[in-house]
Amino acid sequence: MAEIEITKASEVKVREIEWLWYPYIPFGKITVVQGDAGDGKSTFVLNLAAMLSRGQPMPFTDGTGQPPINIIYQSSEDDADDTIVPRFISAGGDPERLLFISERERYLSFSDERLTQAVRQTGARLVVLDPLSAYIGEETGINAANEVRRQFRPLIEIAREQRCAVLIVHHMNKAIGQKAINRAVGSVDIVGAARSVLLVARTDREHPDERIMAQVKCNVGPTGSAIVFSVGGGAVQWLEETAKTADEVLGNVFANLGRPDVQMRQAKEVISQLLSDGPKPQREVMEKLRAAGVGESTAKKAKQLMGVRSVKAGAVWLWSMPDGDGL
Repeated sequence: MAEIEITKASEVKVREIEWLWYPYIPFGKITVVQGDAGDGKSTFVLNLAAMLSRGQPMPFTDGTGQPPINIIYQSSEDDADDTIVPRFISAGGDPERLLFISERERYLSFSDERLTQAVRQTGARLVVLDPLSAYIGEETGINAANEVRRQFRPLIEIAREQRCAVLIVHHMNKAIGQKAINRAVGSVDIVGAARSVLLVARTDREHPDERIMAQVKCNVGPTGSAIVFSVGGGAVQWLEETAKTADEVLGNVFANLGRPDVQMRQAKEVISQLLSDGPKPQREVMEKLRAAGVGESTAKKAKQLMGVRSVKAGAVWLWSMPDGDGL
C-alpha cells in the first residue's frame, strides 16, 4: 500500500500573490492572451516584453518599475531573425534579455523538460508561448478537457516552482455573440487553467491602428480596467484606461440574464429617472448606470437614442434631457 503525505493547513507557509503587472499578469501562474488573428496579440506581448527587459514601469501603474528581467520567448508563427528581434529592438527592448530555446531538432511542448531547465539556467521571470496550439502537444486534442488539463499540469508546476509568469497567446473561436470567457478555441479548461485571461481586440473601423486590452477573468485579484493602445508601425502607444468590460468589447453588452433590449430599457429608465428633475453630472449618471448593471457602450447608445445632451458647466460635464421623456 502506497504511503500518503498529509499536510496540515497550519504547516502551509502562506504567501501573497506577486505580480509582474498588477492585476493582469501574476507571477507563479498562467496568463492567456486571446484575440482574433491580426488584432495585435503578439505585438502587445512583444512590447510588454521590451518594457520589462529595460525595467520600465508597466502601463498605467504608479510609475515605479522593477529590475530588468530575462524573458524566454517561443513563437512558431514568427521567425526570430527577421520579425521578433527587429520588432523587439524597435520597441526599445534589451536584446541581451530576450532568449530563445532552440527547436531545430525537436519542437517544444508544455511538458518539455527543456522549459524548466531554461528557466532555471537563465532566471527568466517571464515565459511566452505563441500560440497555444503549437505548444500544447501534437497528440493533444484541444477540445478534450482531460487531455488539455493533463498538458497544462507541467506548465503550472513550472510557473509555481520557478515563480515566473507564463503567458500563452491563443486564438478565439468564431462564435460571435457568446461571452468573452467562452470565446477561446478549444476546451473551456484552457481558460479554466489560466488564473488571468486577457482579450486583445480592435476598437472600431474608424481607428484601424487602435486596439483595446480587456481582462476577461482574474482568479487571484480584482479585474483590471481595460486599456486602449495603438499599434501603428508595430510600436505600441498606451492611450487610456476605460471601464469597458471584455463582453462589451466583443459587443456582448447584455446582462447575464435576459436579452440585449432588457438592458437597453433598463438604461433608459435609469437615465430618465435621474434627469427628471434637471441635469446631472455625467460621472454621477455613469456610476448609477454601472451600479444597475448597464455597460458603458449600452449607456452611450441609450443616451444617443434618448437625445440626451451633454452640457458643460465650468469644469463639469452634465447630462440634460431634451424636451419629452426620451422613452
